[in-house]
Amino acid sequence: MRPAGLTWKLKTLTLCKAYSSMAFHAMDFETSIEFFWAPLLVELKKGAGNKRILHLDLIEENARCWKGVDVLVFDSAHWWTHSGQTRSWDYYMEGNSIITNMNPMVACQKGLSTWARWVDLNLDPRRTRVIFRSMSPRHNRLNGRKCYKQRKPLQFFSHIHVPEPLVVLKGVLKRMRFPVYLQDITTMTAFRRDGHPSVYSKAMSEERQKGTGLSSDCSHWCLPGVPDIWNEMLSTLI
Repeated sequence: MRPAGLTWKLKTLTLCKAYSSMAFHAMDFETSIEFFWAPLLVELKKGAGNKRILHLDLIEENARCWKGVDVLVFDSAHWWTHSGQTRSWDYYMEGNSIITNMNPMVACQKGLSTWARWVDLNLDPRRTRVIFRSMSPRHNRLNGRKCYKQRKPLQFFSHIHVPEPLVVLKGVLKRMRFPVYLQDITTMTAFRRDGHPSVYSKAMSEERQKGTGLSSDCSHWCLPGVPDIWNEMLSTLI
């Protein structure tokens, strides 16, 4: 399975020493591929009372690991739509202002804008290629494409449900000076309702037996399958 919200780095320099990173070294090619966990891109810190504060205007702590890199691949989407107990933060913060409630897409736009400003100010397009992967749509009742127990891809559909974070992302990218390439995998993954863990997930199957009515997790995929195609697309870009 592939977690959401990833930053992949291809680099030929000394790797960043960070607790949230893992690296693969291809010595014969003098290349390293590093995984850096920052699903919201901006900084998530602990505040008073052990509360989780999402700083919409801070990114340097994460971005220190993105410098001196040949290829950067960013991914941040469904994490912004989480709510209630599933979200990763308790409060938002901008400057010295703590915000307890905000439209999640407004927060997404603010966070991505902070990322965009950092890229514009700190990266050289002659030295670093930046790719931002889009997100897959949800296959749920609202758009008529439930994926639980589905074993075949959709052959066609009349309406593509465009995720809100993708609309926000495209707006942010248009305002950037740095030429970021959007790896748009949204439409192709809309067909693959059969590619999620679904009946292959023990936890999901148990919840179904309890009659909770949960649908399959559209943020994750079974391997081999959809993410392999994404990687093939990526390999042609770098």
